[in-house]
Formats: sequence, C-alpha cells, structure tokens
Amino acid sequence: MILTLIRHATLVLEYAGKRLLVDPMLGEQGSAPPIEDTPNQRPNPLVPLPVPAPELVANVDAVLVTHMHEDHFDTTAQEALDRSLPLACQPEDADALRGMGFSDVRPVDGSVDLLGISVARTDGQHGTGAIAEALAPVSGFVLTASGEPSLYIAGDTIWCDDVEAALREHSPGIVVVNAGGARFNQGDPITMTPEDVIAVADATPDQAVVVAVHMDAINHCVDGRLELRAALRERGLLESRVLVPDDGAALDLS
Repeated sequence: MILTLIRHATLVLEYAGKRLLVDPMLGEQGSAPPIEDTPNQRPNPLVPLPVPAPELVANVDAVLVTHMHEDHFDTTAQEALDRSLPLACQPEDADALRGMGFSDVRPVDGSVDLLGISVARTDGQHGTGAIAEALAPVSGFVLTASGEPSLYIAGDTIWCDDVEAALREHSPGIVVVNAGGARFNQGDPITMTPEDVIAVADATPDQAVVVAVHMDAINHCVDGRLELRAALRERGLLESRVLVPDDGAALDLS
C-alpha cells in the first residue's frame, strides 16, 4: 500500500491494485474565502497543490468522501471527477452527490464492497457540544483487502469514545488522523490537537502506524506540522510510531 498526502485531508491510496482518491479538495491556492469566525483570516487553501488537479484525477478507480464540508469535497473536485466513478460516502450525503450527477454512489452504512475492497463506516465527533452537533454528521472509513494492511481513516474528529471504539473493534495496522487543531474563535478544537494524536498513538498496538495529515492548508487549523512534530519528538513517537508527511509525500506502508 502506498499512501500519498496531496494536501490537507486529500489522499491518494494505491491499495489492493486500485487507485483511490480520498476527500478531494482541488481548488487553487487562495481561490476560496477564509472559514468564517475563525483565526488567521486568509484565503483558502493556504498552499498550492503539489501536482495539477487534472493529473490527480487521472487514472482514479474510486473516490471516498468522509463528509461534504468544502475542505473535503470542493467545487473544483466536483467538476473535475468523472461522474461514473464509484464513490463511497456516508449515507447522509448520498442524495446530494447523486444530485451532482454521480451515477455510482455507494453509501456506507455498515460496510460496502468497493472494487474488491471492504469499506466499513465509523463514527466521529467533529468538536464538542453545540459545535459538534452543528458540524455533524461526519464519518471515518476502515479499509480491508487481501494482502493489504487494514487502514482506518478517522476523518474530521477529535479524540473521543467513537475513535477509541473503532480502534478497539478494527485493530487497524494503519491509522490516518486529521490533525491541525482546527477551531472557531470560540469553543474547543474540532479536529485533533497534538495531544489527541498522541492519545491515538497510545491506544494503538506498537506495530501500528499513525499518519497525521490535515495541517498547514486551511486558515482555521492552528496547530501546524512544526508544533505536532515537536510534541511527538518530546514523547519519542515521531517517525517511530507517528508519521507527519509533507504535502506530496508518498509513504510505502505495505
């Protein structure tokens, strides 16, 4: 399995002989406004794509969308993707995606088959209290296939009972978490802080690998790679248990 971080939560997975695109945000740097009522009011995305969008969508076999917030499925991705591609999503987003013209939408309630890959849905908590309720629903996915390590993509969630339960139930070999400590001007973080990432690493077996993404690309993600790497280094987790790839980096996790 090869996991390539494109930018933010956008991944390309080479898994079980298929090429999967996850949470595509493909807009050009600065093409979208800042997220309202958040720190660091700068146009999004903050950084460019490491490769052009047409190159990213070429030869894609299927798409996974954890939820339809603009930083996980933007209008550029909607316009660029072949409408006939198999697209796995949470059930609540299926009608909207079909309304955009996608003809092979596969809502994941319990689990579905995606080109020979089993995809199971997991729950998450996109913040706390009223903020989490307003941002719900969000989902994660666990991918399994013969000859491949199991992969848990947690999606937009903080460290919470749902994540702990998913780790316990699925025992994934690889865990992808959305870090960045994203937040509004009031309230708690809505994605994982460095402390949350450390909690995930502590809750996984020693042989499992945690990959932290979702940093340095959207204005309200206030914890960057530098801060996360420093916290992990202090705990002796950086590179040994937790990987923090740069945009465009390909990780061979076979």
